[in-house]
Amino acid sequence: MDTVSRNSSETALHHYKAGLGLFTQKMPNLARQYNAFTEECFKEGVLSQKEKQLIALGIALHSQDEYCIIYHVKGCLDQGCSEQEIYEAVGVTAAFGGGATMSQAVTLVQECIEELNQLKQ
Repeated sequence: MDTVSRNSSETALHHYKAGLGLFTQKMPNLARQYNAFTEECFKEGVLSQKEKQLIALGIALHSQDEYCIIYHVKGCLDQGCSEQEIYEAVGVTAAFGGGATMSQAVTLVQECIEELNQLKQ
């Protein structure tokens, strides 16, 4: 993987956060309420934060949302998911999303895992 590709996940996360920051400046009340809502959704509960990240990754894959795929692969890794757990979640999602899900899994998900694990080192 070349240098540009190796940093694509990190760059995408940076773009997302920068965009969210600009949106927050322009729409502070909406952004605050949205952030509070998503924080509540991802709190530890009957389902763990790890399980919730795996669910979110599956939804992001099914909806073909590349920014959310990257964000939730990172969330899965941050919550201690193994590659196998992530790939099993991909498999369940592929049962519903078919080829579109698999195309994201065999490219973007695998690249993100590799890139984000390298950033931890």
